[in-house]
Amino acid sequence: MTRKRRDLDAERRDLTAAAERLLAGTPLRSASGKLTSSELITESGLRRDVVYGEHKDLVDDFKARVKAQDATPSSIARISDENRALRNANDALKKQLAEEHETTKTLTKIVAELSLELHQAREELAALRQVARIGTHSPHHRLPGT
Repeated sequence: MTRKRRDLDAERRDLTAAAERLLAGTPLRSASGKLTSSELITESGLRRDVVYGEHKDLVDDFKARVKAQDATPSSIARISDENRALRNANDALKKQLAEEHETTKTLTKIVAELSLELHQAREELAALRQVARIGTHSPHHRLPGT
């Protein structure tokens, strides 16, 4: 069984392209997009021994470029800032929702109490209507001698 010949130029192109994608914050294979040698190797799709054996200079170049740009691609920094802002907004909304829940509980209690009072007032009114009033008479009922 013969082994396929390695194409060193293709490997260099793959490693260089992987470095560019990571530095731009647009990785294809890297899950985290971190600017590390391990992520560079993952992004390139090459084996570690191949990268460090034949292309150590490209790894060193990548590390120097990372150091020059403070180790965080601008697109990742933007996403991180946006994530932080969204988390803060979410926390504020959670607090507001909790306050609204408390208001709803209070209003529910007030509505229940007012409903009970209304029911009692209606019962009292109905009872008052059943009481015969003194001094009033029905037009159909005549008093004797009139």
